[in-house]
Amino acid sequence: MKHELKLYCEKSRLSELRTFITEVLSTTDLNDISQNQLILAVEEVCANLIIHSHDCNPHSFIILKVRLNDDNIVFEIRDSGKAFNLKKYKSPEVNSVVKEKRKGGLGLLLVRKIMDKIEFETNHSINTCRLIKKLNSK
Repeated sequence: MKHELKLYCEKSRLSELRTFITEVLSTTDLNDISQNQLILAVEEVCANLIIHSHDCNPHSFIILKVRLNDDNIVFEIRDSGKAFNLKKYKSPEVNSVVKEKRKGGLGLLLVRKIMDKIEFETNHSINTCRLIKKLNSK
Protein backbone atom coordinates (compact mmCIF):
# COMPACT_ATOMS: atom_id res chain seq x y z
CA MET A 1 0.00 0.00 0.00
CA LYS A 2 1.36 3.45 -0.96
CA HIS A 3 0.70 6.84 0.60
CA GLU A 4 2.03 10.25 -0.47
CA LEU A 5 2.33 13.73 1.06
CA LYS A 6 3.57 16.97 -0.52
CA LEU A 7 5.03 19.06 2.29
CA TYR A 8 6.00 22.70 1.83
CA CYS A 9 9.28 23.72 3.49
CA GLU A 10 8.04 25.57 6.54
CA LYS A 11 8.72 24.31 10.07
CA SER A 12 5.05 24.91 10.91
CA ARG A 13 4.16 22.14 8.43
CA LEU A 14 5.86 19.45 10.56
CA SER A 15 2.61 18.89 12.50
CA GLU A 16 0.96 18.03 9.16
CA LEU A 17 3.75 15.52 8.58
CA ARG A 18 3.26 13.91 12.00
CA THR A 19 -0.49 13.62 11.44
CA PHE A 20 0.03 12.02 8.02
CA ILE A 21 2.53 9.45 9.31
CA THR A 22 0.36 8.69 12.35
CA GLU A 23 -2.62 7.96 10.08
CA VAL A 24 -0.54 5.73 7.79
CA LEU A 25 1.01 3.78 10.67
CA SER A 26 -2.35 3.34 12.41
CA THR A 27 -3.17 0.75 9.73
CA THR A 28 -0.23 -1.42 10.85
CA ASP A 29 0.23 -3.80 13.77
CA LEU A 30 3.08 -1.70 15.18
CA ASN A 31 2.79 -0.76 18.85
CA ASP A 32 2.70 2.89 19.95
CA ILE A 33 6.39 2.99 20.85
CA SER A 34 7.48 1.68 17.44
CA GLN A 35 5.10 4.06 15.66
CA ASN A 36 6.42 7.04 17.63
CA GLN A 37 10.02 6.07 16.87
CA LEU A 38 9.28 5.95 13.14
CA ILE A 39 7.46 9.30 13.29
CA LEU A 40 10.46 10.80 15.09
CA ALA A 41 12.94 9.44 12.53
CA VAL A 42 11.00 10.66 9.48
CA GLU A 43 10.29 14.02 11.10
CA GLU A 44 14.00 14.48 11.88
CA VAL A 45 15.03 13.89 8.26
CA CYS A 46 12.26 16.13 6.90
CA ALA A 47 13.03 18.89 9.42
CA ASN A 48 16.70 18.80 8.41
CA LEU A 49 15.74 19.08 4.75
CA ILE A 50 13.34 21.95 5.42
CA ILE A 51 15.89 23.87 7.51
CA HIS A 52 19.26 23.03 5.91
CA SER A 53 18.47 22.13 2.29
CA HIS A 54 15.64 24.58 1.66
CA ASP A 55 16.30 27.37 4.19
CA CYS A 56 12.61 27.20 5.23
CA ASN A 57 11.52 28.48 1.80
CA PRO A 58 7.70 28.16 1.74
CA HIS A 59 7.78 27.88 -2.07
CA SER A 60 9.93 24.73 -1.94
CA PHE A 61 8.52 21.35 -1.04
CA ILE A 62 9.47 17.78 -0.30
CA ILE A 63 7.55 14.66 -1.26
CA LEU A 64 7.13 11.82 1.22
CA LYS A 65 6.02 8.44 -0.07
CA VAL A 66 5.30 5.60 2.33
CA ARG A 67 5.16 2.00 1.14
CA LEU A 68 3.79 -0.60 3.50
CA ASN A 69 4.91 -4.10 2.58
CA ASP A 70 4.49 -7.41 4.35
CA ASP A 71 8.09 -7.40 5.59
CA ASN A 72 9.01 -3.69 5.81
CA ILE A 73 8.00 -0.05 5.70
CA VAL A 74 9.81 2.27 3.29
CA PHE A 75 9.71 6.04 3.74
CA GLU A 76 10.98 7.72 0.57
CA ILE A 77 11.66 11.44 0.83
CA ARG A 78 12.41 13.38 -2.37
CA ASP A 79 13.40 16.99 -2.81
CA SER A 80 15.40 19.28 -5.06
CA GLY A 81 17.29 21.21 -2.37
CA LYS A 82 20.98 21.14 -1.48
CA ALA A 83 22.11 17.51 -1.45
CA PHE A 84 23.28 15.82 1.75
CA ASN A 85 26.40 13.67 1.56
CA LEU A 86 26.02 10.79 4.03
CA LYS A 87 29.54 9.53 3.25
CA LYS A 88 31.08 12.78 4.54
CA TYR A 89 28.87 12.88 7.64
CA LYS A 90 30.48 11.95 10.93
CA SER A 91 28.24 11.32 13.90
CA PRO A 92 29.11 13.61 16.79
CA GLU A 93 30.21 12.20 20.13
CA VAL A 94 27.20 12.35 22.44
CA ASN A 95 29.40 13.44 25.35
CA SER A 96 30.77 16.42 23.44
CA VAL A 97 27.27 17.55 22.44
CA VAL A 98 26.18 17.38 26.10
CA LYS A 99 29.37 19.03 27.37
CA GLU A 100 29.08 21.89 24.87
CA LYS A 101 25.32 22.20 25.60
CA ARG A 102 24.77 22.23 21.85
CA LYS A 103 21.26 22.11 20.46
CA GLY A 104 20.89 19.59 17.69
CA GLY A 105 23.49 17.46 16.03
CA LEU A 106 22.18 14.09 17.18
CA GLY A 107 19.30 13.70 14.74
CA LEU A 108 20.92 11.44 12.17
CA LEU A 109 22.48 9.35 14.93
CA LEU A 110 18.97 8.84 16.32
CA VAL A 111 17.57 8.04 12.86
CA ARG A 112 20.31 5.44 12.36
CA LYS A 113 19.38 3.77 15.65
CA ILE A 114 15.67 3.62 14.77
CA MET A 115 15.81 2.58 11.12
CA ASP A 116 17.29 -0.64 9.75
CA LYS A 117 18.63 0.95 6.57
CA ILE A 118 19.16 4.49 5.27
CA GLU A 119 19.90 5.28 1.63
CA PHE A 120 20.74 8.65 0.06
CA GLU A 121 21.07 9.27 -3.66
CA THR A 122 21.04 12.21 -6.04
CA ASN A 123 19.94 11.80 -9.64
CA HIS A 124 20.17 14.97 -11.69
CA SER A 125 18.68 17.58 -9.33
CA ILE A 126 16.46 15.20 -7.33
CA ASN A 127 17.66 13.98 -3.94
CA THR A 128 16.13 10.83 -2.48
CA CYS A 129 16.39 9.54 1.06
CA ARG A 130 14.97 6.12 1.86
CA LEU A 131 14.37 5.06 5.44
CA ILE A 132 13.64 1.36 5.72
CA LYS A 133 12.28 -0.43 8.77
CA LYS A 134 11.92 -4.20 8.78
CA LEU A 135 8.76 -5.61 10.32
CA ASN A 136 8.89 -8.65 12.52
CA SER A 137 7.50 -11.67 10.74
CA LYS A 138 4.49 -13.25 12.38
